[in-house]
Amino acid sequence: MIGHVIKLLIVAAVGAMLFYISRFWTFSLWSRDGLFGLEWLRPQGGLLARWLRGTDFVAFELLIWVVGGFLLLSLLQAIFNLLTPSPPPSEEDPSE
Repeated sequence: MIGHVIKLLIVAAVGAMLFYISRFWTFSLWSRDGLFGLEWLRPQGGLLARWLRGTDFVAFELLIWVVGGFLLLSLLQAIFNLLTPSPPPSEEDPSE
């Protein structure tokens, strides 16, 4: 049970980070200096657009965000599958 809660918290944190780097972040939760004084962690979010500004990929920001999010969550699922042992097979045959 506690393992499921930990996994849910990890996925929620990863989802919040994905939401923060997207253009859909509208909250300003910390000062303009950036989170922990890091200027590249600005409070308005939209980091992916800022990172892509001035490149040829700026038109594909949303597509890059969606594909990157899918790949990150798929990787997280694969890690969880490796860490979680599968249950042993049942000794009784349900077809009999």
